[in-house]
Amino acid sequence: MNTSYGRDLDLNLLRVFAVVAETGSVTRAAEQLYLTQPAISAALRRLTTAVGAPLFVRQGRGLRPTSRGERLMLRVRTHLRALVDAALAPASFEPGSSERTVRLGLADSAEMWLLPALLGKLGELAPRMRVISVPVQFRTVGALLATGQLDAAVTVADELPAGVRRQELFWGNFTCLHDPRKVRLPRRLTQAAYFAAEHVVVSYNGDLRGIVEDVIQKQRKVRCSVASFARVGALVDGGPLLATVPILIARQIRQVRPHLRMTRLPFSFPGAPSELLWPVATDDDEAIAFIRKLIVAIAAQAAKQAYQ
Repeated sequence: MNTSYGRDLDLNLLRVFAVVAETGSVTRAAEQLYLTQPAISAALRRLTTAVGAPLFVRQGRGLRPTSRGERLMLRVRTHLRALVDAALAPASFEPGSSERTVRLGLADSAEMWLLPALLGKLGELAPRMRVISVPVQFRTVGALLATGQLDAAVTVADELPAGVRRQELFWGNFTCLHDPRKVRLPRRLTQAAYFAAEHVVVSYNGDLRGIVEDVIQKQRKVRCSVASFARVGALVDGGPLLATVPILIARQIRQVRPHLRMTRLPFSFPGAPSELLWPVATDDDEAIAFIRKLIVAIAAQAAKQAYQ
């Protein structure tokens, strides 16, 4: 195959050859292909040189294929039609037999509630499909989608490039997660008690600021900063630390650590929307559309369970 690609043969020349052979005329071929007659003649000369034998002879005012040209035409007619049909045929996607690999950009919080459920659905509906989960943040996700490095993403995002679509999945409200065996909070948590306690925060910048500091501009007593919500449960369990996390994440953590408790925050906190993002270029990709549909359904179910 590499040897074939390396030869000096433009496959467009075969299309010109086929039309000239069918019409028997350079003029009519030029009309059909929207080319000039000199361009058609030049293409035939190039093809003749590449083949190494004459392909046409004059017959009256037209052209007739030589024996070499007739043999070439038999091959070209079959394969050229197959190539055109393959190029114009609509893409077919069968989940049950697809071996597609999908690259998803997931915020660490989304990876916790989405990925297990998504893999479960794929196991039922598309057992040969595979998922590559790529960690993303709101600062990086737009560029990764716009450059085709991701097929879709689920995260919180700010401004996005023009070639990226977005769909809100649910609004992520927050709660205070703690271990009541180690830290005693009033039944109705006050700001004084909240800010007097020590906290674990999730910081993507690797500092002591979390979402509370960014939103309400008040610094907590941060004992520990981690880069992922996946670590929060183990740090809260058995210790005096409070963690301010999305309700959906808190419920995920409590499935493994049911003795932890969720408490309403003592201040107004807007939360953030979790969004499904994807490149416009994948709008007609049936496999990616299939994955997006699954994500939307899983998100709706997860939000229903978290906030009921």
